[in-house]
Amino acid sequence: MLDESLLDAPDDLARADRRGLLRGAADAGARVRTAARHATEAGLADLRPDGRPRAVLIAGPGTAATGVADLLGALAGASAPVIRLHPTGVAHAAGALRWALPGWAGPVDLLLIVTTDGTEPGLAVLAEQAYRRGSSVVAVAPERSPLGEAVDGAHGVLVPMAKAPYQEYDESAAAGPGALWALLTPLLVLLDKLGLVAAAPDSLQRVADRLDRTAERCGPAIVTYSNPAKTLATELADSLPLIWSEGGAAGPAGRRFAATLAELAGRPAIAAELPEALPAHGVLLSGSFAAGADPDDFFRDRVEEPRTLRARIVLLRDRPTGGLTAAPAARELALSHDTAISELEPEEGGELEQLAELLAVTDFATAYLALTSRGHA
Repeated sequence: MLDESLLDAPDDLARADRRGLLRGAADAGARVRTAARHATEAGLADLRPDGRPRAVLIAGPGTAATGVADLLGALAGASAPVIRLHPTGVAHAAGALRWALPGWAGPVDLLLIVTTDGTEPGLAVLAEQAYRRGSSVVAVAPERSPLGEAVDGAHGVLVPMAKAPYQEYDESAAAGPGALWALLTPLLVLLDKLGLVAAAPDSLQRVADRLDRTAERCGPAIVTYSNPAKTLATELADSLPLIWSEGGAAGPAGRRFAATLAELAGRPAIAAELPEALPAHGVLLSGSFAAGADPDDFFRDRVEEPRTLRARIVLLRDRPTGGLTAAPAARELALSHDTAISELEPEEGGELEQLAELLAVTDFATAYLALTSRGHA
C-alpha cells in the first residue's frame, strides 16, 4: 500500500528518508562534477593511449557495479567488448566475495574495479592477478581504502570515489543513485580517452546540468500532478511493473530501475527490451496479472483483503519518436489487454544526457515508492 499523504509532505519525506535516497538523487549532478574532477586529478584526463584495449573487464559488488558494467557496455557498443566479472562466494559480504580473470586475459586487456566499500580482499587479489598477467588496472573506490594499496602495488590508477556533501547516512549498499554516478563518471572520462565512448568534459557538464534540472522537476517540494517521478510512483502502486525499454542506453536504465525497485523499495519488477518484450511478457498480460483477470474484483472488500498485483507497462525510450520504433505495437498490445501504460521519454540531447534523465526520474520514483510504502520505509 502506498501512503499518498506522504508524497506531497516534503518535511515528512525528509524525516522518513533515513537512507538518503532523495538526497542522493538530488545531488547526482554534483557527484558527476566532483567525480570528473577526481578523474582529472588522478591523471585520467591527460592519458595519451597508444590504442584501444582488446576487452574491458569490470569487477565490483552490488547493484551499482552491475549498473556501471551494463551502462558502459551499451555506450561502448561495438568499440570493444565490456565484460562484467561476476563474483562467487558463500555470502554477499566483503570478506566472502571472490573474482577471477578469464583465462585469456592479458596485457592487451583493461581491468576496471568499482566499489563503494574498498575492503574486499577478493578485489585486491584480482588486482594482483591482473598485474601478473600484464593487464592495466584502474579502480574507483573510497580514498585510503585497503583496495587502494593493492591497486598501487599493481601499478594501477586509483580514482577516489566522490563523496556526497554529507555522510551521515550509509550508502555502502551501492544501490543509491549517488553511488552509481560516483563510480561511473571517472570511467566515462577514461573510456572517452581510449576512444570507446563519447564523454568529453563539456558532455559530462551537460549531463550534470540535466541531472540538476531533472532533480528540480522531481524533487519533494514539487506536487504530484506536475512531478513525473511522483506521478510514476503513484501509477506503480499495487502493480507489477513490466519495464519495456527501447534504444541503446534505455535497456540498462530499465534493468537498473527493476533492480533498485526490488532492492530499495521491495517491489517486484521485470525488465525487457523491445521488440522482444512483446512475446516475452505477452502471457503476463493475459494471465493472472492482467487488468481484468478477476471479474469479481470490483466487488471485493478492499479493506479486508489485500490488493492483487496487476501488470502495468513502463515504457522507457531514448530514441526520437520519428525513428524506427516498436512503441506503437507495445501500446496496441497494452490496449488490447486493458493494461495501463506509463511512458518516459527524455528531452532532446546527447545520448548521455538522455540516459541521465531516464536514470534520474526512475531513481526518484524508486525513492518515493520506498519512502511511501507502508511497512517498508
